[in-house]
Amino acid sequence: MPQSSSESGDGVRSVLRALDLLALFDENHRSRTARELIDATGLPKSTVVRLVSTLEQRGLLWTRGDGRLAPGAGMLRWAQLAHDAWQLPPEAVECLRRLSTESGGESSRIYVRQGVNRLCVAQHEGTQQLRHVVRIGEAMPLWAGASGHALLIGAAPEAVRGVAAAAGRGTEFEAEFAERVRRAEEQGWAVSHGEREDGVSAVAAPVTDSAGRVVAAVGLGGPTSRFTQDRVSEFLPVLVHAAEQLSKLNFIGGRS
Repeated sequence: MPQSSSESGDGVRSVLRALDLLALFDENHRSRTARELIDATGLPKSTVVRLVSTLEQRGLLWTRGDGRLAPGAGMLRWAQLAHDAWQLPPEAVECLRRLSTESGGESSRIYVRQGVNRLCVAQHEGTQQLRHVVRIGEAMPLWAGASGHALLIGAAPEAVRGVAAAAGRGTEFEAEFAERVRRAEEQGWAVSHGEREDGVSAVAAPVTDSAGRVVAAVGLGGPTSRFTQDRVSEFLPVLVHAAEQLSKLNFIGGRS
């Protein structure tokens, strides 16, 4: 029997709330109390208790002996699947390493687009003492940073507007952002200075699949003081070459 729109909406809302609960567990919060979940989400206690119970039944949460909640053993299956899907083939690992070396020791990374965010799925830490740290799997806004611009190359205008609207900066920013994406498409690469974080710069190029669609972006990131116009010009040949090599591997999202 088909669900009513109201029932469907309630179901989606419950799923989103459950995912929001799980997102509260990270490297700095490996366990949580029920009270912490209630305070962090602002949801009624009864709702949090119901969601926690459902997640425990599915193995996604676990109540420890001390009463604190932690990620459940069921997560291991998903973690393994994600690891298999996003583990870079040796050729891609070598490509990132070489890009970092040839750029003078800057950190090299690969990002993919997910909704209005971009996620770092792989990186090679540079050898520069002063580095910008990005965590694997960390979601960052698509509207801020060179990788976001590169990921939107070839995207429909309405998609670009949707990403800009998510920034909540008004119509002026939407026009400005559309111009950034247009410029990235025209150049075949993008550069940004302090868009997501003051003092941090990046340069990125698109990675495409066999059909020529943009599926990822490869980039270099670091302190703005090192990303001068001259140095960015030096980065570009090796960056664009890395993007071309990664595109030939056709590995984004796994090979099977």
